Amino acid sequence: MQDSPMLEEAVRLAPLQQQQAPLRSKIIGALRTAIETGVLAPGTRLVEKDLCEQLDVSRTSLRESLRELEAEGVLEHTSHRSLTVAAISKEQAENIYRIRAVVEALVVEQFIEKADSNEVTMLVRESETLKDAYRSGVLTAMLAAKRAFYDRICSGAQNAIAFDILNRLVLRTSSLRKRSMLRPERQKQSIGEIDTLVKAVLARDIPAARAAALNHVTNSARSSLGADVVLHG
Repeated sequence: MQDSPMLEEAVRLAPLQQQQAPLRSKIIGALRTAIETGVLAPGTRLVEKDLCEQLDVSRTSLRESLRELEAEGVLEHTSHRSLTVAAISKEQAENIYRIRAVVEALVVEQFIEKADSNEVTMLVRESETLKDAYRSGVLTAMLAAKRAFYDRICSGAQNAIAFDILNRLVLRTSSLRKRSMLRPERQKQSIGEIDTLVKAVLARDIPAARAAALNHVTNSARSSLGADVVLHG
């Protein structure tokens, strides 16, 4: 059986700059980004000494962050007691996409119910940034813009819990999501789906917005897992 990949010397995480945000949050953010972009792929063994040196943080701070990511199911201990980036089965991924579909449909409904005109205007701006990111084909730009877009939706929906749930869910499927988002045909399809969703929001059409949200997640799942995936009836 092939050994899990090591954290290669050629792939390094940037040292963290001292800022106002809590150090643990910064470490978790750096690790999340590394996982989302594939710098830390599923099966990669995490070596504390290497990570501390690369991020320029103490082992105590790093361990606190690793424990939190492990509790979320993003990291796991192997039979050799090594901490690795967790792999995900197709069945687990299907369940995650089904949950995502429900949560995203809920928050767009709540956004329409609760968001003021300023929030709607900001959402339109975020959608344009997201579409530009899709057109660029740059993964980091797409990930950041999509996170900002859903942050705006959840903010207007007054549902921070949903944003936290969505962040955890998409992180679990990051390797699948990366491959999907880098496909030019999926990028073009996503632009149309975002347009449809925003138009429904502007019209305050809850059924159409929910349908657009469900369709977006369904197509994401099919791009990642296969055309036969069905998330809802």
